[in-house]
Amino acid sequence: MSRPAIFLDRDGVINEDVGYAWRQADIRWVRNAPEAIAWLNRRGYLVVVVTNQSGIARGYYSERDFDVLTGWMHAALGQYGARIDAVYHCPHHPTAGQPPYNVVCNCRKPKPGLLVKAIGDLGIDPARSLMIGDKLTDMEAAAAAGVPGLLFPGGDLLEFVRDALDNG
Repeated sequence: MSRPAIFLDRDGVINEDVGYAWRQADIRWVRNAPEAIAWLNRRGYLVVVVTNQSGIARGYYSERDFDVLTGWMHAALGQYGARIDAVYHCPHHPTAGQPPYNVVCNCRKPKPGLLVKAIGDLGIDPARSLMIGDKLTDMEAAAAAGVPGLLFPGGDLLEFVRDALDNG
């Protein structure tokens, strides 16, 4: 049986977009983001992060740096009773960066590869799921994967997800 998921972009949805965040010091939660994730967890949604990370391709930080930050984020969110079930990232950029990351790929949003992989890996029902992102590329990726999308304008993430799911 497939499960519903909430796909979240990272920078600009979970944490403030400061440009190429890769250290703990770079992370400032979007207002009530940890509480929003905990709220989604309590309602039985898988919470899946899908994020472009071209800073890896550009050499600003490494895959290991990304993994360390992701681990810290998991632990920090746990203090709020919040859990991210999976994180999928694209380290590529089609024109910038260094090999092997400077390639055209199917995982860099607006392409749907990250969502398609998560759907297959985790047994997610796309029609019962939702993508929340802060850019049109997030919405394009969601649509191409058959997942409804909502553009997050900023502000309070808990209020936004409550309104979207309780009234949607």
